[in-house]
Amino acid sequence: MPIKQHRSFLFVPATRPERINKAHASEADVVIVDLEDAVAPGDKDEARRLLHGYLTSTCGPEILVRVNSTRPEFEKDLAMCAHFPSVTGIMLPKAETNQQIEQAAACGKPVWPIIESARGLVSLQSLAFTKGIERLTLGALDLATDLNLEPGTSGATTLLDQCRYQLVVCSRAAKLPPPIESVVPEIHDTERVESVARRAVEMGFAGMLSIHPKQIPSIHKAFTPSENLVLWARRVLESAKSVDGAFQLDGQMVDEPVINRAKSLLARVRL
Repeated sequence: MPIKQHRSFLFVPATRPERINKAHASEADVVIVDLEDAVAPGDKDEARRLLHGYLTSTCGPEILVRVNSTRPEFEKDLAMCAHFPSVTGIMLPKAETNQQIEQAAACGKPVWPIIESARGLVSLQSLAFTKGIERLTLGALDLATDLNLEPGTSGATTLLDQCRYQLVVCSRAAKLPPPIESVVPEIHDTERVESVARRAVEMGFAGMLSIHPKQIPSIHKAFTPSENLVLWARRVLESAKSVDGAFQLDGQMVDEPVINRAKSLLARVRL
């Protein structure tokens, strides 16, 4: 059976339910139907109505739903999502308190908190250990605004990297899977998408949010290990079967941390 990969996450506005099936037909690993930023404040009820109609009429593929973080929309979104098995997770924007996560988890779905404010970042060491979390996610655009950073500058990148560091470390400490990188707003700049994705891989992230199907191939290219790395990992694990303790492979020492890295690499590949 192939390993389910979560490399790419494609947003679809809830107001455009006809795009949900198109998103599933793309190469995206996960589709997120958005009730928050992609929906105007006055259209929230209509967005829920349209998504409810889609979920009722479609015995279809699984989706995540990004809910609103403010009341009363937050409660209305959760109440709707709770009724549909095909909603397999709740993306919780502006996650800042344990209570938010606990309330989202109470609807019976795993929670994907999005860290996109100073309050969320300061509380992260506590939030990561809240019961019901699936993975942590970075919302770099909102976080940069909240921190008064200058977009696209080296200073902003430096500070946001400190935030990324905290997501990676807290995920590991809480025994969560690696976190998910934020979106790149430049839809057609696939080189930038791939560059950001490759850097996210280097920093320990496992996947990346996207806002357009054109971004998906670049994300997959970055998050899928190369053939040479896959061959190396398989050789390491094969050699480890017949050796007790550390050993050499291609002139390099192989011990438990290296073996664990090989296992992690193969876990990112569809076998």
